[in-house]
Amino acid sequence: MELKPLGNTGVMVPEIGLGVWRYSGGIEPLRRGVELGSFLIDTAEIYGTEDVVGQAVKDIRDRVFLATKVSPDHLRYDDVLRAAEASLQRLDTNCIDLYQIHWPNWSVPIQETMRAMETLVDRGLIRYIGVSNFSALQLREAQATMSKYPIVSNQVLYNLNRREIERELLPYCLMQRITIIAYTPLDDGRLATRSWFPQNWRMQAVPQVASYVGRMQALEQVATFMQKTLAQVALNWCTSRPNVITIPKSNTLARVVENCQASGWRLSPEQVGFLDAAFT
Repeated sequence: MELKPLGNTGVMVPEIGLGVWRYSGGIEPLRRGVELGSFLIDTAEIYGTEDVVGQAVKDIRDRVFLATKVSPDHLRYDDVLRAAEASLQRLDTNCIDLYQIHWPNWSVPIQETMRAMETLVDRGLIRYIGVSNFSALQLREAQATMSKYPIVSNQVLYNLNRREIERELLPYCLMQRITIIAYTPLDDGRLATRSWFPQNWRMQAVPQVASYVGRMQALEQVATFMQKTLAQVALNWCTSRPNVITIPKSNTLARVVENCQASGWRLSPEQVGFLDAAFT
């Protein structure tokens, strides 16, 4: 498993982590992922999966980089502190490696929330501060309130079909040495298989369908040439960006193994460019 730096912390994390949103696979797929080098596990208080993550890492905690998120409903100073303590209990650990604001909340001053996040670092309850679903503007506003510690990551939607962050956010985070944690990197499975596609649709009657087929044909062409699966190519495309890591979710051992094997090799610049053009 290839490793990448987390922001400017000096800590190295796997470029393919383990996401657990809508997760129902139990502890074994998570433990298998850790064995394969995918030792970053990302959860959140609103996912309802912190308990199973805590069980999965119970006797291997020192080998796992544990990330979770505070709900946007809990961004007042005292609420952040209470939410972190509750997450620590559910995760059955004494420190969260990366604590992230799940979504911005315009009704709470960002300086109040970031002050609480810095307090958590001071108290040794979290190691690093991250955000999620922040625009470049929101990220700059949050950074401006920090007095002690940096924001090291921004977890956002990013995949071949959803590339909005490339306009402004991705370049800004690269410049600021902020890691992008790409969630839903397989677009809810759309980039992993064509089996969901209704074969009886007439492409000539539905331009969007023809466009979809063209994109998937490009992905399949690269996958066939590289002797990889569609999912592996789609994940490797994400991690071809220097400051991007991904956290695909899988409920099965086989899928976890497949996702982990998306690392350790690289698409060529020409292949990345080919996919960029196909998925414009």
